[in-house]
Amino acid sequence: MNAAIKDEAQRLTQAFVAAGALPVETDILLPADTLLDLYGEDIRSRAYVTADPLHGEMMLRPDFTLPVVQMHMVSRADPARYTYAGPVFRKQDYDETRANEFMQVGFEVFDGRNPAAADADVFAAIAGALGGLDVRAATGDLGILMAAVRGLRTSDARKAALVRHIWRPRRFRALLDRYGARSQPPQSRVALLAKDDPFAGAGTDIGLRSRAEVQARIDVLREDAATPPISSEELGLIDALLDVRETSPHALSALRDIAVDMPVIGTAVATFSARLDALEARGVDVETLDFEASFGRTTLEYYDGFVFGFYAAQRPELPPLATGGRYDALTAVLGQGRAVPAIGGVVRPDLCLAAQGEL
Repeated sequence: MNAAIKDEAQRLTQAFVAAGALPVETDILLPADTLLDLYGEDIRSRAYVTADPLHGEMMLRPDFTLPVVQMHMVSRADPARYTYAGPVFRKQDYDETRANEFMQVGFEVFDGRNPAAADADVFAAIAGALGGLDVRAATGDLGILMAAVRGLRTSDARKAALVRHIWRPRRFRALLDRYGARSQPPQSRVALLAKDDPFAGAGTDIGLRSRAEVQARIDVLREDAATPPISSEELGLIDALLDVRETSPHALSALRDIAVDMPVIGTAVATFSARLDALEARGVDVETLDFEASFGRTTLEYYDGFVFGFYAAQRPELPPLATGGRYDALTAVLGQGRAVPAIGGVVRPDLCLAAQGEL
C-alpha cells in the first residue's frame, strides 16, 4: 500500500477519533452466507468468494459496515461510535480502470436517542475530515420514498416488490408502470391465466421447476391480475417525489407540499426537517446543500434513510471521495430482531489524494 495513502488514512482515522470514535478492526476473510444476502447486487456480484473446508463459503471483505454491525450487536454497547481503516476487495469484471483493492476509513454511530443529531454528527465529521478539499456534497433520504411506497393503496405483494426494487430504478419504474396499468401484460400471459387448467396439453415436464412451483407462480400472477391498478393520482405523487432535486430548504418545501396529498410521508419529511436543523447547528450550510429524492438508489441496498456523498468539485471523473447513510433495518437483521438506529460513512484516502493531485 502506498505510504501516502497510509498517512492519509491515519489522518482521517484521527479525525474520527477526535469525534469520539473507538478504533476497531475486523477480519479480512468473512463468512459469506449471511453477508452475501445483505449486500446489494452490485457488490455481491463483485465479491471474492471462496470455499473453506472447515468454515464453508468465505469472502474477502468488500465493505466494513456489515462486520462492524455484527461486532456491535454482540457487544450490546449503546450508544457507541467506531472508526476503522483497512483494505476492501471487489472484483471488477467490466471496468479495469476501477481498483479491486482499496483502502476505506469509516465512522459508524449507533445511537437511538436522537437519530437526526446522529445523522448530522456523521455528515459533519466526514465533511470536517475533508475540510481541506474542494468538494460538492449531495444528499437524499430513501426513507421518504420507502414511506411513500408502503403507503400506496395497493396489495402488500405489490408494495413489497416495489420496496425490493427501489435500488434498481429501471425495474422500479417498470413495476410502477405495470401496476398502474400504464403498460399491457404480454398476450401470452393473458392467455395462460385465462386457462382453467394451465397444464392441459403441456406434455412432458422440462426444466428445473416442479409443477407445484409453476402453479404457485401462476397463482401469484392471477392474484396480481385481479388487483386494481394503482391510481393515477398516487402515481403522479410518486413521480413528483422522485423529481424533487433542489437545495435542501426548497426540497423540504416541495416535500411538504407533496405530503399534503400523501400524508404517509409526513413523518419522514419531519425527520428530514429535524436533520436540517441538526446540520445547521453543526455549522453545515444547509441553504446550499443539495438534496435529491432519488439519490442513493444505486448504492448499497441496506441504506434505508439519510444518504450522502462527497465529490471532488474539480475532478468530476473520480468516484465519490466519501459516501454514507442510515441503515436501521440492517441492525435488526444482524441483531436477530434487536434493532439499534445506526448511521455510518466511509472515505477513500486514495481518492482524497487524487483530488489534490498528490496521487
